[in-house]
Amino acid sequence: MPTPHPHPHARPWRGVLVATALPLRDDLSVDYDRYAEHCAWLVGNGCDGVVPNGSLGEYQVLTPEERAKVVETAVAAVGGARVMPGVAAYGSAEARRWAEQARDAGCAAVMLLPPNAYRADERSVLAHYAEVAKAGVPVVAYNNPIDTKVDLVPELLATLHGEGYVHAVKEFSGDVRRAYQLAELAPDLDLLIGADDVLLELAIAGAKGWVAGYPNALPAATVELYRAAARGDLDTAGRLYAQLHPLLRWDSRVEFVQAIKLSMDIVGRPGGPCRPPRVPLLPEQEAVVRAATEKAVAAGLA
Repeated sequence: MPTPHPHPHARPWRGVLVATALPLRDDLSVDYDRYAEHCAWLVGNGCDGVVPNGSLGEYQVLTPEERAKVVETAVAAVGGARVMPGVAAYGSAEARRWAEQARDAGCAAVMLLPPNAYRADERSVLAHYAEVAKAGVPVVAYNNPIDTKVDLVPELLATLHGEGYVHAVKEFSGDVRRAYQLAELAPDLDLLIGADDVLLELAIAGAKGWVAGYPNALPAATVELYRAAARGDLDTAGRLYAQLHPLLRWDSRVEFVQAIKLSMDIVGRPGGPCRPPRVPLLPEQEAVVRAATEKAVAAGLA
């Protein structure tokens, strides 16, 4: 395995951070050894770090003991400076406890959704981030209005940043126009690409990192895509983006966990099944993902 490169930034959320899929055995128990190996493999293949317990990691269906052990496993595998766990929870006190757990495990930052048990208003959102910030570990906001029904619009993000509650945002709205508004309203707030299928658009718009899904299966090619886009090499980036987009677009679909785990299985990585209520892909969906993955492999992208 190649030697991991030094972490490139004092801001540990910069670069390519993989929202790690969690390898499950056939009995749906967590395979921690394979997860540790997967984290090390990702960093060895050029990724800057990992995001355990993101939505791709099925954190909502883990027990508290499993969720904590996932974080500890990632830190043991690649070092806390490269680990930014998701700390989302229905209650602010619980989210703060997960931030404290991450801090105590040695993590350099955490990622936090807004309140999502209901359609929270702006005051609730501010109170939520204020509470979790008390854990004393830098918070990256995660804007996913599609799934959470709470939209961290640029004005609200600028307020959260101005109060010192958040340092960056994983932007999953898909609205690339927001990048420019954010840069005007909060120039020191780091924009992170939050959906794989708007990577090129947000990189051109000045994103400082990518909280990524498809590197779980194809790290070298996706990292090359990100680095080319970030340095403005649009010939390389455009070619790779077009080749990879049939896969990248699955990151924005309901079945993204199943799709990415299937691609992992095809390229020989430990993906495995998902826990319910997620169900396997329909045969026609599986055929599309399989064909796109095999095409990427044939093109030398695996």
